[in-house]
Amino acid sequence: MKFGVLTGGGDCPGLNAAVRAVVFRAHRGGHRTIGFLDGWKGVLEGQTRDLVPEDLADGILRGGTVLGTTRTNPFKTPEGSARVTDTLHRLGVEALVAIGGDDTLSAAQALHRLGGKVVGVPKTMDNDVGATDWTFGFDSAASVSMDALGRLRDTAASHHRALVLEVMGRNAGWVALATGLAGAADATLIPEEPFDEDALMGHVKKAIADRGFALVVASEGIELGPRKGTAGNQDDFDHELLKERRVGEEVARRIEAATGVESRSAAIGHIQRGGSPTLFDRILATRLGAKAVDLAVEGKFGQVAVLRGSEVVGVPFAEALRTPKTVPADWRDLLHTFEP
Repeated sequence: MKFGVLTGGGDCPGLNAAVRAVVFRAHRGGHRTIGFLDGWKGVLEGQTRDLVPEDLADGILRGGTVLGTTRTNPFKTPEGSARVTDTLHRLGVEALVAIGGDDTLSAAQALHRLGGKVVGVPKTMDNDVGATDWTFGFDSAASVSMDALGRLRDTAASHHRALVLEVMGRNAGWVALATGLAGAADATLIPEEPFDEDALMGHVKKAIADRGFALVVASEGIELGPRKGTAGNQDDFDHELLKERRVGEEVARRIEAATGVESRSAAIGHIQRGGSPTLFDRILATRLGAKAVDLAVEGKFGQVAVLRGSEVVGVPFAEALRTPKTVPADWRDLLHTFEP
């Protein structure tokens, strides 16, 4: 069997580990693998490279993706759909492994509906893909954010300030929640909850009264009411680009205005996406990549390899994409337990 593999959407630690697992698993079964460059764009344009185990021996150690990635939506037009199917047929690809988040997997689902032999591997630092307990990339990103919050704690205490850390997270607040919970923030703002300015100021004032400084974690996707911030353009999947919203700056401004305490903000942005994956992400990405090959060899196309408890299993695209995984009430309750 000839495999193709691509990585789409935003990069995150663990992508190379997943690609490596696909290549090694396929090679062990006597199969060949090619990689499509820059996600679905590579499929549209027929841009590929051969992949052999020797090229990826240490891939599990490295962040980013050796294949490159874009947010290209190949099924945005009928012409794109035809080009995808033509490319796969021309290159003789008998099984395609699509590694990505909801958008990449939704494109894979569209290909499957056209008769394409495709399986999926969920990844996203946002941890918001449904049907899987965890996605690789999340643990690494949240660990980086937690480290940043610890460093901000030192300077906040030294200068008696309120500091706001803005982290990634459009519709799901998993990174903010994990950072705030594990990093002992005084308040954590996530998209799943309405912004309560009075409650926020209460937590900040209490923290400052108790120890002279305050730490706030804010997800980039929160809504701040009248001063939402400046929206960016949209990507191929019609998602608003959040780079110009600067919610951290606005939250810090409001804190200083309401409390009189000098306040600052920091946005670590794409630093969360880079660097070597954590142990958890290396192992999870490896298991998911290997399972995707197993699904294809077994003829179980149209499925996504997911983590359920301690097991990695295959589920249909429709189940994996039915409902995005946002932070549920029990996790939010646990988070608020530790607010001052």
